[in-house]
Amino acid sequence: MTTIMVVTMIGLLLLGFPMMVPLITAAIIGFFMMFDGFGQMGTLIQQMMAGIRPASLIAVPMFILAADIMTRGQSADRLIAMVMAFIGHVKGGLAVSTATSCTLFGAVSGSTQATVVAVGSPLRPKMLKAGYSDSFTLALIINASDIAFLIPPSIGMIIYGVISGTSIGELFIAGIGPGIMILIMFSAYSVLYAVIRDVPTEPRSTWRERLTAVRMALWPLGFPVIIVGGIYGGIFSPTEAAAACVLYAVFLEFVVFRSLKLHHIYAIAKSTGLITAVVFILVAVGNGFSWIISFAQIPQALLGAAGINEAGPTGVLIAICISFFVACMFVDPIVVILVLTPIFAPAIAATGLDPVLVGILITLQVAIGSATPPFGCDIFTAIAIFKRPYWDVIKGTPPFIFMLILAAALLIMFPQIALFLRDVAFR
Repeated sequence: MTTIMVVTMIGLLLLGFPMMVPLITAAIIGFFMMFDGFGQMGTLIQQMMAGIRPASLIAVPMFILAADIMTRGQSADRLIAMVMAFIGHVKGGLAVSTATSCTLFGAVSGSTQATVVAVGSPLRPKMLKAGYSDSFTLALIINASDIAFLIPPSIGMIIYGVISGTSIGELFIAGIGPGIMILIMFSAYSVLYAVIRDVPTEPRSTWRERLTAVRMALWPLGFPVIIVGGIYGGIFSPTEAAAACVLYAVFLEFVVFRSLKLHHIYAIAKSTGLITAVVFILVAVGNGFSWIISFAQIPQALLGAAGINEAGPTGVLIAICISFFVACMFVDPIVVILVLTPIFAPAIAATGLDPVLVGILITLQVAIGSATPPFGCDIFTAIAIFKRPYWDVIKGTPPFIFMLILAAALLIMFPQIALFLRDVAFR
C-alpha cells in the first residue's frame, strides 16, 4: 500500500497537479485498500474536517490579514527607516539593516513571503546602489525573511502546534532565541562581506533624525509587544493575540497613518481569503492523509525499518532535521509539516524529546528548505517580485544555508537556546 501511495503522489506531482491533489488521491487510495467500498468514505471526510476544526487555527487567517494590511501600509517602511537611522552608517550597515528589518517585520507579520515583499522591495535598490552584488542582496533578503518563521507570530508554528498538540504560546516564546541567533550570524557575515568587498557606508544620521525615526516606528513596534507581551503576560492566547493584531493594524493604517482607504478593504479581504483557503484546504487534506498513514501504522514501519527508534534523542533530532530540510526543498512547507510530523510522532514520544524543541527545529528546517534550491517557495517569490532569473536568485544562497544548518546543529547541542525563554515564561 505504501508503495502505491508514494508512486501515485510522485506521478501526479510530475504531471503538474497542485499538492492537494496528490495528497487526497493517495489518501483515497489508501482508504480503499483498508476499507472496502464507498460506505465508510464519510470517515475520511470527518478526519479532513477535524483537521480544520481546532479553534487555534483561527489565528492563521488573522495573522495573514494583519500582514496584508501592514504590507500595503506604512508599517514596514517605518521599521526600516528606524533600523537604517541607527546602523546604516557602519560597515555593512545597510545589509545588517536589511536582515534586522526582515526580523522586525517577521515579528509583526509571521509570513516569509510578506517579509520578502515588504522589506525587499524598498531595500534591494538601495543595496545595489551602495555596491552590494545582486546575488548577495537577493540571498540575504530571502534567507533573512525566513527568520519570520521563527520569530513569533509564525504560521508554521501554529500548524505544527495543532498537528502535534503542542502549546502554540510556548512555541512562539521559544522561537525568539533561535531567531536572534540567526540574525547575529547573518549580520556578522554581512559585515565581513562589506569589509572584504570594501562596500561604501551610508551617511550617518543625526541624533535628531534617529529620534524622529524612533518616534515614527513606535506605533509599528507595538505589534511584537501585543504578541509576545500579551502571551507572556497571560493577557492573550495566541488566537486572541492574532485578533488583537488585526485590530491594531486596522487602527494604524486606516486611522493613525491614513495610508489605506475604505476602497482598499476589498482587495485586502480578497487576498487574505485566497491565501487562507489554500492553507485550510492543505490542512484538511493533510490531516486526512496523516490519519490514513497513521491508521495503517506506516510511520512505525518506516521508522522501524530505518532504525530511527533505536537512534536515541540526538539521532531522532538529526533524522527530523534532514527529512524536513530535504522535503521543503521540493514541497510547500505547510504540507511537509502536515505529512512528516505524524510520521515522526512515535519516535518523538518514545525518546521523550521536548515537543517544543522539536517544533523549533522543524520550523527552522522549514525555513531553510523554503530558501533552498531547487524549489524553495521563497525563491520563486523573489523571482516574481524582483523579476530576476532563477540562477541569479539562488547563486548567493550557500553561505546563508550553511549558517542556518549551523544554527540547527547548535540547537541540537544546546537546546536551551530555544528553551530558556520558554522555561522562564511557562515553567
